[in-house]
Amino acid sequence: MSGIDRAEFLRRAGAVAVTGALAGPLGYSRRGQKTTLSIVQWAHVVPAYDAWFDDWAGSWGDANSVDVNVDHVDYTTLPALAAKEAKAQKGHDVFGFLSPPAAYEDQVIDHSSVVSQIESQVGPYGDLGRRSTFNPRTKAHFGVSDSFVPAPLVWRHDLWNDVGVPPSTWNQVRGAAPQLKAAGHPIGIGQSNELDSNTALTAFMLCFGARIQDESGALAIDSPRTVEAVRFMADLYTAGEDDEIFGWNPASNNVFLLSGKGSMIMNAVSVVNTADELGLPFVDDLRIWPIPRGPGGRIGLPQYTSVYSIWRFSKNVEIAQRFLADLCAGYRQATLASSLFNFPSFPGAFPTKEIYQAAAADTAHPRGNASLLTSVATRYTRNLGYPGYANAAVTEVMDRHLIPQMFAQASRGKLSPAESVRSTAKQMKEIWARWKAAGKL
Repeated sequence: MSGIDRAEFLRRAGAVAVTGALAGPLGYSRRGQKTTLSIVQWAHVVPAYDAWFDDWAGSWGDANSVDVNVDHVDYTTLPALAAKEAKAQKGHDVFGFLSPPAAYEDQVIDHSSVVSQIESQVGPYGDLGRRSTFNPRTKAHFGVSDSFVPAPLVWRHDLWNDVGVPPSTWNQVRGAAPQLKAAGHPIGIGQSNELDSNTALTAFMLCFGARIQDESGALAIDSPRTVEAVRFMADLYTAGEDDEIFGWNPASNNVFLLSGKGSMIMNAVSVVNTADELGLPFVDDLRIWPIPRGPGGRIGLPQYTSVYSIWRFSKNVEIAQRFLADLCAGYRQATLASSLFNFPSFPGAFPTKEIYQAAAADTAHPRGNASLLTSVATRYTRNLGYPGYANAAVTEVMDRHLIPQMFAQASRGKLSPAESVRSTAKQMKEIWARWKAAGKL
């Protein structure tokens, strides 16, 4: 690699991969006149990934006589933009969601043939990706997941070392919380209407054996295990958290840790990389681990689940299908370009053993965090909706932030844990009934 930097190497390798892929059965034959393919997706937290993606898409387009236009937007604007395009029946050909878009099943094509094309090249769809994009009721794929982003525990080793216990279990976290808060370094698990709170609290429930739904997709929130989880989190708030967690926005989780105040959060690994880039004095004491173990085990959720969907109104469905198939089948380069932020939803595109090897050689993630992140991603991360599928009812629960509200009502003493669970279950029953009547459950 002498003479070129890592980013340039990845760009060249991506172009080679495109050329190789297009020589196979998925190549789109030239027909003399260029057509246009439009894509929208989030502005990635790793800027180098966006540069790589644009270069890859451009190379793919050149090889296939297609003008590929990619719009990168702030991730908080994606939900409103998707709703606008679906209502107007016009917009981009391909929409890049950051959570399973099950509610848009009637607005997008069935992506089953794309999944089959990818599997013919790299092997089976991963369970997380499949359960994030497939509706077992209708037997249709409402999108294709290229990747997911694990959300590990991020904690300050120096602060926890002073307490004398690690955050291996939720009981240890609750036991250490009063001392950490007294030292000016509280725990940070949001109970607000935002993404981080949704992810952390829903995963926390899973660790207690509580479920939004069961494996068949039936509502299962109203259970003694859910009440236990809500009561435990209320105790944890009282013992070791500040009131600010009830008003957190999407940036609060990172700011809480990077300010030096927080002793523990649950977040994508990007916060550790940011601390490293800023040269913060405690960066060598930051650690990532799997989510603490609870009475129901150790089960985490992705911070993001990337899903591409092709709208029914797209004028370039066939080209869009080929684009997504080639992207997912060659996801090794995408994972490297993201600095191991994106993990492939098709495991055969970049086998776990090879990811471990790349992580071991990666100098951008000191203290072995990249290798630990690989374990978090491959061993402990499950799909939204686990143990069932990510259906439209579950995604509406997330969109309406009913889980953080359920926890916050109990933590702030507005309702008892049992009352808060019953109240939330009542709202969810209405959601389930509506989507069942629509034939999606």
